[in-house]
Amino acid sequence: MSLVIAQDLCLSYGKKVLFDNDNFTLGPRDRVGLVGANGTGKSSLMKILAGVNQPDSGTVQYARKARAGYLPQEIAGLPDGTVVEAVMSTVPGRDTLEARLRETEEALAAATDEEDQLELAQSLADLHAELDDFENRYGKHHAERILKGLGFRDADLLKPTSALSGGWRMRAALAGLLLQDPDLLLLDEPTNHLDVPTLAWFDDFLRRSRKALILISHDKDFLNRQINRVVSLELEGVREYTGNYDDYKRLRAEEKELLQARAERVEARRAELQSFIDRFGAKATKARQAQSRAKMLEKLEKVQVLEERTTMKFRFPEVDRSGRDVVTLEGISKRYGAQTVYDGLAGRVERGQRIAVVGANGAGKTTLLKMVAGELAPDTGKVTLGHNVVVGYYAQHHADKLDRQNTILEEVRPLAADKPESYVRGVLGAFLFSGDDVDKPIGVLSGGERARVALAKLLLVPSNFLLMDEPTNHLDLDSSEMLIEALKSYTGTLLFVSHNRSFINGLSTHVWEVADGKLTPHPGNLDEYLYHQEQLRQAAEAAEAAAAGTARADKSSTGPMTEKDRKRMEAEARQRRSVVEGPIKKEIAKLEERIASLEAEQKEREAQLADPALYNDFARAKPLMDTHRAGKEELESLYARWEEAQEKLAQASASLG
Repeated sequence: MSLVIAQDLCLSYGKKVLFDNDNFTLGPRDRVGLVGANGTGKSSLMKILAGVNQPDSGTVQYARKARAGYLPQEIAGLPDGTVVEAVMSTVPGRDTLEARLRETEEALAAATDEEDQLELAQSLADLHAELDDFENRYGKHHAERILKGLGFRDADLLKPTSALSGGWRMRAALAGLLLQDPDLLLLDEPTNHLDVPTLAWFDDFLRRSRKALILISHDKDFLNRQINRVVSLELEGVREYTGNYDDYKRLRAEEKELLQARAERVEARRAELQSFIDRFGAKATKARQAQSRAKMLEKLEKVQVLEERTTMKFRFPEVDRSGRDVVTLEGISKRYGAQTVYDGLAGRVERGQRIAVVGANGAGKTTLLKMVAGELAPDTGKVTLGHNVVVGYYAQHHADKLDRQNTILEEVRPLAADKPESYVRGVLGAFLFSGDDVDKPIGVLSGGERARVALAKLLLVPSNFLLMDEPTNHLDLDSSEMLIEALKSYTGTLLFVSHNRSFINGLSTHVWEVADGKLTPHPGNLDEYLYHQEQLRQAAEAAEAAAAGTARADKSSTGPMTEKDRKRMEAEARQRRSVVEGPIKKEIAKLEERIASLEAEQKEREAQLADPALYNDFARAKPLMDTHRAGKEELESLYARWEEAQEKLAQASASLG
């Protein structure tokens, strides 16, 4: 059964055709990554699916009673009231339910007939049960839990929505969407305004959800963990692939290779037939054979090879070697009014390090980069650059500060005044600005195009110490991955802020955690940092539980345990066991469900592969063989994970006694 059916979608903006009679379906458990270059129509398709915009022609049909929830890249506004009230008000049906309850209470108070009273009393009981169920699913406690997971503190919950900044308004809108728990989540770059701690919570929340999902994201790691299908907007139209983003890239490459090989075989056959016709077409003795080959030539299939869009392709130039100490921070303090951002901050960056700065929004990550770059002076303390250090700084506000009146070429040309214009055009070409594109005014460029101009400016002035603040914002997924690859070969030192997990894991050798005005360094990438944080959290919980146990033991030693105390301790023990064992048991159940499903699919595929006739059509056999091989590999991985989970459960049970 399909949750959504999109048929014959057409959409154009002037001469630019985004969709041309495109179709796709979505099942109730499908988790789809919507991918494609900037400008190919990803956000436009999201708006059509959300009912915000209409296609030029075609239809989108939802299953009966299915609900979709949409989070755009930018939100118009939030309901009035406090943050928690605004989030709760996004769930439809509460006002109607409360109105029906009041009407029934009034009718019962006015009723005089006993039969009417009994009927109304039953209706009232049913409505109270319905309201209780509504509160359990969409009530204040659940709303607060989601808001806190998204980084809101207790004091923030009572703030009016009008007092929230743009990033926090987006988080509140996301909280309302998660509280609604729709059948289909439509998420357009939902991680853009999330810091690393919040991103980890959101990632886990989404992975636990069993609802359908369509996701646009420039974070490859996040996308890979969330999706099981890809809908890609290609030059040949809307295409669908099974698996995550990495699977899509592999399948797409294999498909391109197979089509290219088939096209070459067809062309070779075409040349062979044409050669015969050219040689013998005029000879009476060969005329019939030449005519036969001419007919064969007409019937040869036309193989359409896959076209790929051009993507950014560049390398950072070789840079001069700096001293060992690139920058030293000593006794740094910084305040904004009454708010203290840093107090006694100290740190040191060494040559060759790639440091990711992480922390909650408002902790001072951007402030730190601005102080290192010299754009902002600390209130006290000293920022000292090392020997032969040349700083290059890229930040989103730099892209926004480009001169809107300049053409692209005029904007970047002064940075390489000693080089020929052909060199500058070559650099711009690497960032997808070629030919007449370089004469476009900055003012007409999209956010992604302005970001590419700012990156090009960074390349034209070689530096051995790069500072980058959210460099992947407004870049599509391919461009983000290209930037990661370019930075991997960069020979200088890198200090950066990013919410993109793929970006941080692909580059960082160290993580600087910024919190409470201090800086704590951690070796390794983001995954290693998050693992360390989880170990600390578990250790703290264990210490707290041990302290509570000691307190209970001390209390019990003062006299005999009462029945009430015994029941309370048993309930607490059950709660502790549930907290520890519950998630592991859920994981085991999910693994067993997936194993059973995959084993059934493998059995069906094995029956098909046992048919010798299948191999007469290699184009049909190869995808089946590849899927079977992938299924076998996934099963082996699932069996290993199941064994690990069982062992983890046994250890947890033993530790609880």
